[in-house]
Amino acid sequence: MISIDNVSIQLGKFGLRDINITIEKNEFFILMGPTGAGKTVLLEAIAGLIRVDSGHIHVNGRNITKFPPEKRGISIVYQDYSLFPHLTVRDNITYGLHFHKVAGNEAKKRFDRLVEELNLSHLLQRLPTNLSGGENQRIALARALIVSPKVLLLDEPLSALDPGFREGLRKRLKSLHESTNVTFLMVTHDFSEALSLADRAAVMDGGEIKQVGKMKEIFQRPNSAFVADFVGMKNLFTARFCDTKAVIEDLEIELGRPPENGHGHIAIRPEDVVISREKLSSSMRNSFMGRVAEIMDQGLCYEVSIAVKDVLFKSLITKSSLFDLEVREGSDIYLSFKSMAMHTF
Repeated sequence: MISIDNVSIQLGKFGLRDINITIEKNEFFILMGPTGAGKTVLLEAIAGLIRVDSGHIHVNGRNITKFPPEKRGISIVYQDYSLFPHLTVRDNITYGLHFHKVAGNEAKKRFDRLVEELNLSHLLQRLPTNLSGGENQRIALARALIVSPKVLLLDEPLSALDPGFREGLRKRLKSLHESTNVTFLMVTHDFSEALSLADRAAVMDGGEIKQVGKMKEIFQRPNSAFVADFVGMKNLFTARFCDTKAVIEDLEIELGRPPENGHGHIAIRPEDVVISREKLSSSMRNSFMGRVAEIMDQGLCYEVSIAVKDVLFKSLITKSSLFDLEVREGSDIYLSFKSMAMHTF
């Protein structure tokens, strides 16, 4: 559906270098990365708002690299909505129909369906300036989809919303994708959003693609220290390998298998590190006594940092577990993890 082939763009000192991504028809694809990674630049290049210096962009088999934006069959929704403040909600939604030849009956059908799906019927005569962020984002989605684009580009559509609105709009995005034939490409720096919405994603940094794959693969098997850190593998260590063991400082960890590669890193998700008052059963190949160095409240859970010799591990536990285990800074406690929980790269 979308094929981005060796695309490079130079914008002053920043640029995109040799971007290669393939997105299937009707796929919900996520583009992730930290602020300044180049995600929005790539999105705007696909939309035709930024010129491509080299490489090609194909949509539905057509080379659209040099097409003007209005000829690409692509809609884009920004996080700041970009609605017309002087137009009513109805007029904002139907604005794009002035530039597309759509029969009256078909236009009404699209309008009615989107208004119902996005729960906008009670807002049609109001102005965007008097509405909430969540309401304005739903209006922006309706305006983008009413022209029946082949591709919908979403530039961090949830980032400016309060948590309650964010969750509601996330569900509506999922529902809209399932009920249309539109390919969704969404930019976000929030990994939890990506997990809930997409099957596949790409991770960007510094104008380059660092990894492309299924969400589960990126989440569990990052291919670099950068991606591992980005997806929350807080236990990220430089290691050397010897047979089935990894050595961090002078701490030996049992991998249970020879490493798939020996490029010098090992990563363990904090939720896979189990803490206990007593040493756990043999199913946990790695179990060490450590000392609690720090406890940080993360809202729904606590992040506990535990020093084992000169190595600092991080574990996530529930609040009830923290109290039940009587975990305190400076106290001794066991930490354990399965060999299969470790990833080497």
